[in-house]
Amino acid sequence: MRRRSLTPLGETEMEVLHHVWELDEATVAEVRERILEERNVAYTTIMTVMKNLAEKGYLQYRKEGVAYVYSPARSADDVRQSLLGDLLKKVFNGSPQSLAQALVQQEDLSDNDLADIRAMIDQMEDADD
Repeated sequence: MRRRSLTPLGETEMEVLHHVWELDEATVAEVRERILEERNVAYTTIMTVMKNLAEKGYLQYRKEGVAYVYSPARSADDVRQSLLGDLLKKVFNGSPQSLAQALVQQEDLSDNDLADIRAMIDQMEDADD
């Protein structure tokens, strides 16, 4: 039986998306060049990932000469919200409280991180009033 992923995007797909969001638009060669700073990856791998992201509706592209120039079809915030919603349903049984508790109980949160989270919640509450 094949295991289903927690998200519809793999690690390399997310990595590629982040680079395209940062660049606003990019060719396969440009994305590969950035990834090569961290690890070795084949041009054809990035080409396939970007093609798959376009087929999934995360990227769009246009042809410029012989190259394809990719740009985001969905914003980073839109994708984050969608992935977080899926994670909330699949891992935390739809409970935002359980998700928040898991995040806050992580040992690597600093006092500044916790203060920032508290301030963000207070700010959101003030905006609702």
